[in-house]
Amino acid sequence: MFPDRQPRSFLDASVLSRLASVPLMARRPMQGSVSGRHPSPHRGSSVEFSEYRKYVPGDDLRRLDWRAYGRSDRFFVKEFEADTNLRCCLVLDTSGSMGYGSTGVTKIEYARRIAGSLGHLAMRQGDAVGLACVANGLVRTIPPKRNPAHLMTVFDILEEAKPQGETRLAPVLHELAETVRQRALVVVISDLFVDPGELRSCFQHLRFRRHDLALFHLLDPKELSFDFRRPMRFLDMEGGPAIFAEPNEIADRYRKAIGAYLEGIQEAVRESAVDYHQVHIDDDYEQVLLRFLVGRARSRGVR
Repeated sequence: MFPDRQPRSFLDASVLSRLASVPLMARRPMQGSVSGRHPSPHRGSSVEFSEYRKYVPGDDLRRLDWRAYGRSDRFFVKEFEADTNLRCCLVLDTSGSMGYGSTGVTKIEYARRIAGSLGHLAMRQGDAVGLACVANGLVRTIPPKRNPAHLMTVFDILEEAKPQGETRLAPVLHELAETVRQRALVVVISDLFVDPGELRSCFQHLRFRRHDLALFHLLDPKELSFDFRRPMRFLDMEGGPAIFAEPNEIADRYRKAIGAYLEGIQEAVRESAVDYHQVHIDDDYEQVLLRFLVGRARSRGVR
């Protein structure tokens, strides 16, 4: 691990060492500032052959394929993929609902583990890491940099993040789509208490700007099962009024509503080619990250 001033509650050295064997890859070509391991939209020097093109005066003669010339009596130049580094922008939902958790861990604690681990893995392979904390707008933001000391600042902000306020994720994603000017891997970690139609619009905006969007949708098991047994008061953790209800009377309507909402989310991510992961916060986060990393490693080079 990188040297740090203090232990971090959301980082586990043994988990990071096991995950380090699988690289964090971009699904779309990136535009970085230095050589790296991610595909670039430009051609350059690499071990991975891309295609042939016809020779034009001024091309480097060392790239001529003489075997192709022998077969066709024409000059062809070998094109290779250029590899570069990426910008990894972590977007952490810090709205009030992220403070909920019925399994011994809250959503914000689980989100810190995912964000902190991905930030560490990205920095370890030479990529730039940034962070945006979102509630009722941008709460804290720090642009991507490759300096290991910068990663400690990212960890400090993660440690200090507190769940409070309403969710205004969609407007912030629209803002990030414009302010993060070069292509980036944008990783959103949220419980997505947002209308799916609004999310579809910002997902498509990010895709139009050629960002690679990954989404970790955090859900508590009780939000899906709604297995409450006795009358109780339900509190809106984002500031709305409390509701006193008999769970048995509203359970069917609730499950129907949550099913329609999840179907809307699935439709939005399918249309926008989002790398979507529905995560229950009682899942082992190491396995969640492993599936994420392996899936991306398999899709390397998809342009």
